Parts: sequence; C-alpha cells; structure tokens
Amino acid sequence: MKPAPAQSKRRSAFGGSAKAWLFVTPVLLALAVVIGYPVVRALWMSFQKDDGLDPATGMFNAGGSAGFDNYTHWLLQQCTNGLGETVSCPTGNLGSQFWTAIGITLLFTVVTVALEATIGLGMAVIMGKTFKGRALLRAAVLIPWAIPTAVTARLWEFMFQYDGVVNRVLGTHILWTADAWPARFAVIAADVWKTTPFMALLILAGLQVIPGDVYEAAKVDGASAWQRFTNITLPLLKPALLVAILFRTMDALRMYDLPAIMTQNNPATRTISMLVVDQVRQGPNNASALSVITFLLIFAVAFMLVKVLGANAVRTQEDQRKAN
Repeated sequence: MKPAPAQSKRRSAFGGSAKAWLFVTPVLLALAVVIGYPVVRALWMSFQKDDGLDPATGMFNAGGSAGFDNYTHWLLQQCTNGLGETVSCPTGNLGSQFWTAIGITLLFTVVTVALEATIGLGMAVIMGKTFKGRALLRAAVLIPWAIPTAVTARLWEFMFQYDGVVNRVLGTHILWTADAWPARFAVIAADVWKTTPFMALLILAGLQVIPGDVYEAAKVDGASAWQRFTNITLPLLKPALLVAILFRTMDALRMYDLPAIMTQNNPATRTISMLVVDQVRQGPNNASALSVITFLLIFAVAFMLVKVLGANAVRTQEDQRKAN
C-alpha cells in the first residue's frame, strides 16, 4: 500500500530538513567555538575585578565579582581611591579619557567615511567609463589599499614630520603629529588615501549592474549628463553605496594601527580601540568591559545603517537581480 501524498510530503520535508541540519551543524559548531566562546568569555570577564599582578607568576590575580563597577568606571568615569571610595577619575587615568576617545573615534568615522564615499564615487564613475588604459588605471588605484596599514602609517608619518614633505610644500612649520588638530587631520588624510580605493571598488561593482539601455533612453529623451547622474546613477547605486558605507563605517569604528603608529599614541588621536589596548596592560577584566561597550557601539551604528538607511546587503543583491 502506497503512503498518502500528504505523508510523502512530510517525510520528504523532514528528510530535507535533516540533511540541511547535517550540513549546517559543523558550521554552527565552528562559529560557536570561534565567535561564541570569546564573546561569552569577554562578557563574563567584564563583571570580574582586576586585582593586580601576581609577582610570583606574572599573571593577573582573580579579584572576584565586580558587578557593574567596570562599566561605571568607563561610562561614568568613576575610579576608586586608596581609601576604597568612589571618586571621579583623575586627569591622566584611562577612565577619564573614555568619552574623549569616543568623540575622536566618531570624528574619524564621520569625516573619513564621508570623504571616502564622495571621492570613491567619483573614482568609480571614472573607472566605469570605457577608455584606453582603463585596466591600468584600475590596478593603480588599488595600490594604496593593498599597502599594509603599518607601512602606510610610517609613510605618512615621514611626510608629516616637522622637516617632511608636507611642511616643505606648504611652506609651514606645523607639528603635524604632535599638536592636537594637526595630528587628527594627518590621520584623516592618511586613512582617506588608503581606504578610498576600497570604497571605489565596492561602488564600481554597483555601477556595473546598471543597464546601459537606461542611459541610452535618457540620452534620447535629451537628459544632460548631470540629470543622468542624479536621476539614474545615484538612485540605482544607492543600495550598493549604502553597503559600502556600512562596511567602511564598521571598519573605521575599530581604527587602531594608523593613529597609534603615526602619532605615537598621541592622546589627541586616541581612539576607543587604542584605549582598549592600553587598558589590557593594566587589567584584562576592565578592558573586557570596554570591549563590550565598543561592540555595542559598533552594533548600534550598524543596526541604524541597516534599519534606518536601508544598508542591507541581501536586499541589495535581490534588487540587482531584479534590475537585470
């Protein structure tokens, strides 16, 4: 006797589901080990006290439960004095630099991403045109992005030295890597030079999927080059552009090596990631709390870009397939 059609469908669905889980389970286990455990471990450590180094072993001592003290240390800039009293963190303490580091990180993120998106869009439009030597231009544009960040930082540090190329060309005598705002400008300039090709590459990929027939129809209707750019290119490029901005924003919020090497850990360019590294040398548990705060900051910004601005990579791919 043959099984009913409904029973056959249920068995087929169950078998397909079982096979899917068979293939997915190893990946989930790997993600749990590689991503899940470090996150849970960092969260647990963030609620533990730092009790200094053990002279015998050179390891940090376990200080017991700290509650939310590690978080209030950063968010409220509260420290404990020698009498065990809670006071405001004194100047020079890492806790007193938290909100300054947040402001510097956001400053670098907003300015660099805005400049990179604008310049990268122009570069992508140029590279998307057909002309002799286009392949050579595309390869040359990617060179700054291919250079390691540490090498880029050293290169720009030499250029921004007191007797470096920048001061000689401009005829100025500015301490670019020592003074506050000149150092911030130097870091922004170096980061824009290095990462703009990455933005241009992502935007160029979005330009490639725009049908050429749309531009031809607009030309027939008498649309100018500016009208074609504002009414065709930008609207159709918006999903890919937002995804590029999302990726670059998340990367900029974790900026560490460029300002650390260029300005030699200048407090005026100290980002939140640099603050985490500095705190690790004094206490890993307190640094874990700062890492959790940094993670939540990046997650909040990414969530805003995805939900509010629509920077959804999956939807972008679906829109591009529909356009084709």
